[in-house]
Amino acid sequence: MKIIIALAFLAIIGSLGSALVYMMREGRDGRPRTNRMVRALALRVGFSILLFVFILVSYKLGWIQPTGLPVVR
Repeated sequence: MKIIIALAFLAIIGSLGSALVYMMREGRDGRPRTNRMVRALALRVGFSILLFVFILVSYKLGWIQPTGLPVVR
């Protein structure tokens, strides 16, 4: 489970890095390649939503358990 989440975070960071590269690299006309940058950012948002849904589903199915401080009354 930890490996899947770590790979998802790496995909999110990789997509963000590729968007940065596309933003800094110029096209033939001297303007940035915004079309590829937008696709990379959309992919990052998709990965983030997919990771969030995966964590919610895995919690509901009992694959992961919450940890932390116990609630004291």
